[in-house]
Amino acid sequence: MKFVIQRVLNSSVKVDGETIGSIGKGFMVLIGVADTDTKEIADKLVDKMIKLRIFEDSEGKTNLSLSDVGGELLLVSQFTLYADCKKGNRPSFIKAGKPDFANEMYEYIISKCKTCEGLKVERGKFGADMKVELVNDGPFTIVLDSEEM
Repeated sequence: MKFVIQRVLNSSVKVDGETIGSIGKGFMVLIGVADTDTKEIADKLVDKMIKLRIFEDSEGKTNLSLSDVGGELLLVSQFTLYADCKKGNRPSFIKAGKPDFANEMYEYIISKCKTCEGLKVERGKFGADMKVELVNDGPFTIVLDSEEM
């Protein structure tokens, strides 16, 4: 499982020209799922993401978490995080989770995040052609990869 976490001032996602998710200050997270992933792996990554201290405190040090700053989440599925570009110029996506399983895990991650008290959670639409906009604050981008944890 992979999470690409971008600290944003704001972010939104549109499907067919309609905004379906929008946040202010917080994290816009791209989520990739592999067939080997489990709910336990998802729990571990969600816990790590929620507790990341990457917002600046009054002294300019990255010392504050989402909850410390009243941050929000926009969660977007993205199977292309599992692109394999080792051979040729056309990426292979065979390492990405099968759609039914990946959608189940994506929905699980969303529900897990919604259990965090006081946290606004917005989402994209699994499998849709989405247009994602964001203002990356920093820029500040973190990659959480379950293979590296």
